[in-house]
Amino acid sequence: MSETEKRKNFITEIIDKDLASGKCKKIQTRFPPEPNGYLHIGHAKSICLNFGLAKSYNGLCNLRFDDTNPSKEESEYVKSIKEDIKWLGFDWGRREYYASDYFDKLYTYAVELIKKEKAYVCGLTLDQIREFRGTLTKPGKDSPYRTRSVEQNLELFEKMKKGEFLEGSKVLRAKTDMASPNLNLRDPVMYRILKQAHHRTTDRWCIYPTYDWAHGLCDSIEGITHSLCTLEFENHRPLYDWFLKELGVFCSQQIEFARLNLSHTILSKRKLLYLVEEGYVEGWDDPRMPTLSGLKRRGYTPSSIRKFCDQIGVAKFNSIVELGVLENSIRNELNKTAPRVMGVLNPLKVTITNYPEDKQEELEAVNNPENLDEGTRKVPFSNRLYIERDDFMEEPVKKFYRLALGREVRLRYAYFIRCNQVIKDSQGRVIELKCSYDPETKGGAAPDGRKVKGTLHWVSAKHAKDASIRLYQPLFIKRNPNQTEAGKDFTSNLNPDSVKIIQDAKIEPSLKNAKPGDRFQFERKGYFCVDSKLESEKLIFNRIVSLRDTWAKIKKKNK
Repeated sequence: MSETEKRKNFITEIIDKDLASGKCKKIQTRFPPEPNGYLHIGHAKSICLNFGLAKSYNGLCNLRFDDTNPSKEESEYVKSIKEDIKWLGFDWGRREYYASDYFDKLYTYAVELIKKEKAYVCGLTLDQIREFRGTLTKPGKDSPYRTRSVEQNLELFEKMKKGEFLEGSKVLRAKTDMASPNLNLRDPVMYRILKQAHHRTTDRWCIYPTYDWAHGLCDSIEGITHSLCTLEFENHRPLYDWFLKELGVFCSQQIEFARLNLSHTILSKRKLLYLVEEGYVEGWDDPRMPTLSGLKRRGYTPSSIRKFCDQIGVAKFNSIVELGVLENSIRNELNKTAPRVMGVLNPLKVTITNYPEDKQEELEAVNNPENLDEGTRKVPFSNRLYIERDDFMEEPVKKFYRLALGREVRLRYAYFIRCNQVIKDSQGRVIELKCSYDPETKGGAAPDGRKVKGTLHWVSAKHAKDASIRLYQPLFIKRNPNQTEAGKDFTSNLNPDSVKIIQDAKIEPSLKNAKPGDRFQFERKGYFCVDSKLESEKLIFNRIVSLRDTWAKIKKKNK
């Protein structure tokens, strides 16, 4: 049982009360995605909540696709949603449903409301409907078609179903209250004409239920006891309850909670789709995207995402969660589980002049100091090495403790080396360091007790494997990417440095058989994952997260 399942919150208090009073004997929740995009980290919160509560109360959780808009829905999205939920660690068993499963039932309910004089066919255009609806301070006006007889409405609705009218020429509206202070209750649209094929029902229907009409009724049909929604649906609840009451059917209890808002991140499927279609990112699974497929490709684990959802909890009020909380969830996990390896991202050649040219040896390296049971591995050592270019400085500044001319440092798991000569090219760029090693310091300790302040990672040039490295930073530079200057949209806040590609990195040979999805800690450089889309035999590593929050200064600057 996860921490989410154990933790009490305002939703569990309601459920406990309902079970104690006998209002329900067994709880049933649902996760109701619209198949119009890929799931993102915000959906993960809802998935963990709905499936987690069902599990902790020995109840059931349905997966139901709210597929009421064929113009934006695709089978590709249905497939990806199911894959992401299973990857996250949840299973709906045989309880896979679709709003389209209930199209006949929803149509029958609509006819019932027409017969009760609670619904009518309206000929106003959508713009006119908006105009007639009024404002928060001004009541709406009745549609001129509101007084049609039951017989007229039944006939017109049947003709709508048969496709005898043009798109936009007719809608079915509920007859509620045009003076209601809640705009959602001012004769909302229940059906509209859309002459488009549906991904499941093909061309059987040319009228489709609106989300507001289908939402509560689908919950009712399935017997959902606790319908968990985000806060933007709070003002819609009175409408859902009105439909259920007028039809005299089972009433699900809707409970609203705060959606996830993550700093430096967009969690709008419409805007994420725009980024994909306009080429700002590679696709829905771009490792910079907050989609579950993007996070998976980046190297996040299901358990780290579930832990993140546990940590942020469930609240009644909207707030912004710092991106660092999500990053720490995977950082803390991989610190315990990721094997340590050495990889040099920006190589600088080092030649050890007093180490024999034809000699090589294998040194013992610890796989994970957090878990010594994972043992050790052999790392080859020779007279030609690579170190990080920024681990050397010709004129070292204060507090720079790494390699410099005449200075001695420790090589991880190896020896002390001293830089004796700097080789430059014709442009004055350092291309090689000539160093000497002390054979008495094998393992990183000097028998005479002398100390060095710097320890560097390295790889043997004779044994190193080539790799491409992708270093990721947040996709947006502003904490709230939706806050923009006048005349600009959210794309103006895109981070131009969200990805840096390194083509000529060098990695230790133990990684030659690494598989897509394998995760490692590159010592001193961060946590990395083998990319799932390998284009050649050359390994590609995505940086999942740095060893510490290096984004902090930039975040503070761009708040």
